[in-house]
Amino acid sequence: MKPIIAITMGDAAGVGPEIIVKALSHADVYDMCHPIVIGDADTLERAAVISGQNDLKIHTVEKVAEARFEQGSIDCIDLHLLPEALPFGQLSAAAGNAAFHYIAKAVELAKAGEVQAICTAPLNKEALHKGGHLYPGHTEILAKLTETEDFSMMLSTGQLKVIHLTTHVGLIKAVEMITPERTYNVLKLADQVLRTAGNEHPRIALCGINPHAGENGLFGNGEEEEKLVPAVEKARAEGMDVFGPAPADTLFYRAMRGDFDIVVACYHDQGHTPIKVLGIEEGVNITIGLKGGIIRTSVDHGTAFDIAGKGIADERSMLAAIRSAVELAPAESEL
Repeated sequence: MKPIIAITMGDAAGVGPEIIVKALSHADVYDMCHPIVIGDADTLERAAVISGQNDLKIHTVEKVAEARFEQGSIDCIDLHLLPEALPFGQLSAAAGNAAFHYIAKAVELAKAGEVQAICTAPLNKEALHKGGHLYPGHTEILAKLTETEDFSMMLSTGQLKVIHLTTHVGLIKAVEMITPERTYNVLKLADQVLRTAGNEHPRIALCGINPHAGENGLFGNGEEEEKLVPAVEKARAEGMDVFGPAPADTLFYRAMRGDFDIVVACYHDQGHTPIKVLGIEEGVNITIGLKGGIIRTSVDHGTAFDIAGKGIADERSMLAAIRSAVELAPAESEL
């Protein structure tokens, strides 16, 4: 059976609705999964017209069991949270609030086993906060809703996989948050996710915190020795193949060359920058370690308010995110 993938609409004022309708116009999506959108049917209909997908029909349902999963007809659980004709490209507290509840509904369905994975369109952090939900982003919302403490963000392209020790915090705070325990837990998550995907011997590279990974104490205040090395030693003792901590400026090149299967970055920009350089159109954001084995993938770009509503948003990252969700999700379905 094909896995059922819950696709959350994200911030309805952004490009999320457009990339969803464009992605679900591709026949191969229905060949590999059963997609169902959690969002607003009216907004999807407007996005379909704007994007030139005039033949697409929106099939509103109240529960997953009512979905048809037929190409040309997008199944949508409409939560009725948006004002009529919400403007595209404008910051909206209503859209931020709705984006949160789309995720909450998807998590509810995943916990109940009604969907096998979650794929999210982008939300806007400022709108999310204006809507009353003070989270840095999707990853932290999902962790809270699933009561998960040890989790991480993984970014993936066809050439490179990166997992993070810290993400949406300032640089000084990020360094403070890195501990041997956190480093070990992320190394273990990296090892587990690759083994689950069929890699029997994952090769993991760990970036240093400081330039040149501290250069034996020349740069920084011994953060590598204090926060990273003990975790590496523990991971190696358990049989994990971990290299580092090593200079970040060479590790990403070496990983793309094939020396490593995944790179562990210490903070947001250290890991995000090489992925973005490779092209945000095909990047995928994956939340690793959620309780209950819940799978969540996402596009690796923002709401793009500047082009929202113009029908020109690129759906390739959404397609890649759906494919990743299918690859990581269990194949069984109760429907």
